[in-house]
Amino acid sequence: MSTPQFRSFESIDASIVVAMMEAFYAIDNYPMDVAVAKDLFLEFIHNESLGRGWTIVLDGEVMGYFILTFIFSFEYKGRIAFLDELFISEKARGKGLGKQALEFMAKQAKLLSLKIIYLEIENHNEAAKKLYLSKGFAVHNRGLMKMVVQ
Repeated sequence: MSTPQFRSFESIDASIVVAMMEAFYAIDNYPMDVAVAKDLFLEFIHNESLGRGWTIVLDGEVMGYFILTFIFSFEYKGRIAFLDELFISEKARGKGLGKQALEFMAKQAKLLSLKIIYLEIENHNEAAKKLYLSKGFAVHNRGLMKMVVQ
């Protein structure tokens, strides 16, 4: 197997990444508006204070993507990130791309002076949990809560 490349998001990636988002969201039946997602993608890549995203390219074909969104934390003394999404296309799963993406992400986190990276995971996704634990993530002792602002 060849080595994957990790390319920073560009405007031309919008369609393929949003199509992969659609596939990702469909796994757990999350709603998605493609037009809104494309607009958000463009906003995200044109405002570096929001975070960074990369496509995962293998043999010239985009096989996945991942997104770090930035947050400022007094508790952690600076900028932290949320691994908002990590997706590997179905045909590319089981080839170590997720592991390699997380290794690349860890190097980028240091370059970006991030203090910590959070993520959320679906309870049923044992394969992802195993991967994240193997790459240095730990189960956090705090619960994640949300409030929808209307």
